[in-house]
Amino acid sequence: MSHNDCIFCKIIDGEIPSAKVYEDDHVYAFLDISQVTKGHTLVIPKTHTKNIYETPPEVAQELFSRIPKIANAIKEVYKPVGMNLLNNNEEAADQSVFHIHIHIIPRYGDGDGYSSNWITHTDDYSSEDLQQIAKEINGTIET
Repeated sequence: MSHNDCIFCKIIDGEIPSAKVYEDDHVYAFLDISQVTKGHTLVIPKTHTKNIYETPPEVAQELFSRIPKIANAIKEVYKPVGMNLLNNNEEAADQSVFHIHIHIIPRYGDGDGYSSNWITHTDDYSSEDLQQIAKEINGTIET
């Protein structure tokens, strides 16, 4: 998908309306039209990048550094009892708009509309297995 076809780029450019929460030179934040919970906000970089894998470090730094400021504003206004941060990458992980975005989802208690149910596999991995997995991942990280 090119920058010209991206719905989030069109929102940044003002071609598609949005309920803007925050904007600066690098980041745009707006209410998700689905509103899983009241105040559900999307935070996106103004630089088009598909997902976390393709995001340059400087774009990630600008994006992620704004999250606490926006999250605290939501907390101050709506007094949620908790908050989830969510980022989906690729279709298999439920990414539906291919411009990296962070969901800030305020939580208001049981039955508030959000669920993150997953199955843990604690018994499937020994301490040695975990050390091996960590070593394999670490071995590919450039310093």
